[in-house]
Amino acid sequence: MTMPILTAVTHADLISDVRALAALIDRDAAWRPTLLVGVGRGGLVPAVYLSHAAGVPMESVDYSGHDDARVAPAITRLAALTRDGARLLFVDDINDSGRTIAQLRTLLEQAGAPRGAVRFATLIDNRGSAARVEWAARTIDRAVTKDWFVFPWEALAPATSIAADVAAVPERTA
Repeated sequence: MTMPILTAVTHADLISDVRALAALIDRDAAWRPTLLVGVGRGGLVPAVYLSHAAGVPMESVDYSGHDDARVAPAITRLAALTRDGARLLFVDDINDSGRTIAQLRTLLEQAGAPRGAVRFATLIDNRGSAARVEWAARTIDRAVTKDWFVFPWEALAPATSIAADVAAVPERTA
């Protein structure tokens, strides 16, 4: 496999993207989240930053292993909050294939979260994704942009770990 272009998302990019998301939240007077939910692993850092920038409390769910059974207790609890009127904004780093967002939406719906009570925001959104997000700081088209984005927290990993991450989903950069 040929290694794709690794594109660094700098700390300055992260700050700019978080500010863009905070502005989108601020502009939507009709829908204000009462709780941010950082999606582990990649959405945790952006969610913390966004929580501070938007003044909205934050929790996290670990969906890094895509293990529905493991995340079920957290999803059940969060869905219950929405039935009591909470509005949840799930935050992730990138909406690439859409798999994570689509599955979390399904799990929340199955747990009884009412439509309109849950939204998703990402730093980067792939317009060709199978799932849509309500808010994104920037948009790419994977049909054109084959780069592998390396976020500041990932940049600390050894090159072999980054290569392994890329190899795990070759269709994203092929």
